[in-house]
Amino acid sequence: MEIDGRDFLKTPSVKTVRFGGSVAETLEKHKHGDSSDYELLKHQLVDPEIKDAQIINWLQEFRTCVTHLTKDHEQLIYTILRLPWLGRSQAVVDEYLAFLGNLVSAQTVYLCACLNMVVSHFTPSINFDHCHQALQLIIRYVPSLDIEIKKTVQNGTSSVLSKKLLILFQSECYVHNLLRITVYIPSIRRDILELIIGKLLKLDVNASRTHIEEAEENRVQTQKAEEQSEECLFDMDEDVSADEPTRTTVMAHPVAERLDTLMAVLMAYIKDICYVDGSFHVERTKELYRDLLTVFDKLILPTHASCHVQYTLFYLCSFKPALAEAFLDHLWKILQNPSLPAVLRQAAAGYLGSFLARAKFIPLSTVWACLDLLISWIHQYIDSQDSCGKQVCCDVSLHGPFYTSCQAVFYTIIFRHRAMLEANMKKGLEYLQSLNLERVVMCQLNPLRVCLPSITNMFAAITRKYQVVFCYTIIERNNRCVLPVVRSSAGGDCVTTNTNPLDSFFPFDPYLLKRSGQLIEPLYQVWDDLLDTEPFPTKRGEDEDDFLFGETPQAEGIVGLTPNSYDSNFRSPSSLGSPPNSLQRPF
Repeated sequence: MEIDGRDFLKTPSVKTVRFGGSVAETLEKHKHGDSSDYELLKHQLVDPEIKDAQIINWLQEFRTCVTHLTKDHEQLIYTILRLPWLGRSQAVVDEYLAFLGNLVSAQTVYLCACLNMVVSHFTPSINFDHCHQALQLIIRYVPSLDIEIKKTVQNGTSSVLSKKLLILFQSECYVHNLLRITVYIPSIRRDILELIIGKLLKLDVNASRTHIEEAEENRVQTQKAEEQSEECLFDMDEDVSADEPTRTTVMAHPVAERLDTLMAVLMAYIKDICYVDGSFHVERTKELYRDLLTVFDKLILPTHASCHVQYTLFYLCSFKPALAEAFLDHLWKILQNPSLPAVLRQAAAGYLGSFLARAKFIPLSTVWACLDLLISWIHQYIDSQDSCGKQVCCDVSLHGPFYTSCQAVFYTIIFRHRAMLEANMKKGLEYLQSLNLERVVMCQLNPLRVCLPSITNMFAAITRKYQVVFCYTIIERNNRCVLPVVRSSAGGDCVTTNTNPLDSFFPFDPYLLKRSGQLIEPLYQVWDDLLDTEPFPTKRGEDEDDFLFGETPQAEGIVGLTPNSYDSNFRSPSSLGSPPNSLQRPF
């Protein structure tokens, strides 16, 4: 049936009742108990069919009477804040922004509600520029906005940003917009970075290195099985499809994929802050470095088994040698500070050794300077123990920072000795001999007994080759002293021994995330295959970091008997590696 040319059944109903009075008149009626127009106005404000011209008229009227709004009009204000202003004409956007400015300047009680509304639009398919215009406009009228946002971020409870982050954190654009806020409100950057990095760390520790590698291996096996199945059905030689590169840059582990996306956003932010129009900006970089270093001390350093988040500082330090030197100096101060908890000092030593070994952009002169500091501190520690006149025992709980410092030295020499010797063999050997490593390995504290067997064995092989120090007599004696521990379980008895008493953690082990890893790859020192140091030839994959290849020491590795010979203790480089990140340090 048609009426006035319209199909009655197929055409939506026409709203014949519209709010027609002025906003001031409606508020006055509501004040005297007549709420009919007031309720109709609230309904029509969120009606998607309302024309832009009508919205503009209402907003202009609201601006003139915003100072007269009271507690009774709270629901009306919240309705206006739900008005779909984004995606409409520029005239509506401009008028809405003007209304927000009037509201927060006259009624600061609605400041958090306005912030909540703006931040809630940090989702895909939204014009983010208008959202940031709104925040910058609010700042103009409320200079203390940065303090307000900082409070909400720090408190967590009833926090606009924290609450929204819990809901939207998996969104790349949400994190991007949080970081964008720090560009025009730099005073809250440290708090925003702390919030974001804290969430990234939770993702990081829930996507362990072992789980990521297993997921990738399972995907490879699945793809091979599918390809074999297709070959059975179709005997043809096809090129790789165009979308293959995109598919292979996606992480198989879902949490790792989310982390990879967000790490790429954070690293892009770091680059954009430090480089303005392609030119390095010294002051901006210094400020960002200080903020990230504060977050590092508070969140990253105490977190054991994180695999990737710490690479934010690794990436930043690659921009200038002075940044890398400043980071090393900071770690050194933590390590030698006796007033700090031993667990933090040990973590700092782990970062020192791993950074010196893996950061390709650190010049050899800096490596030498750091080794000089470390070895000097180690010798002074040995002197202090010898001077006490008592028998010194090999106790990790008492001498943890000493042992991790020794391990950092051994680890650095393993990775950097070739660079030390390549340019000038004589000078390099003289330097290694000047470190007096023989005294270190033969002291009563016996670091070779505590350090990871993988590092101990490779260090022994290298120093033996160049006749710097001979470690195997001590290693054999240590092996004879390692007594097995019998443990009973439902599966029967097993013989175990602790091969990682330091609970060692190498923070800059190979970076596994694919997209963000493209920024790290050119900066990263992979393990150089030392064929001339291994007693048994082994076969390796071409693209693997051989120092991490094969079996890695576990916290409690099962052994059949107490190792008591050179052959049973020495393992080739293919079996050496940093400990698995599943080992957790208690805090």
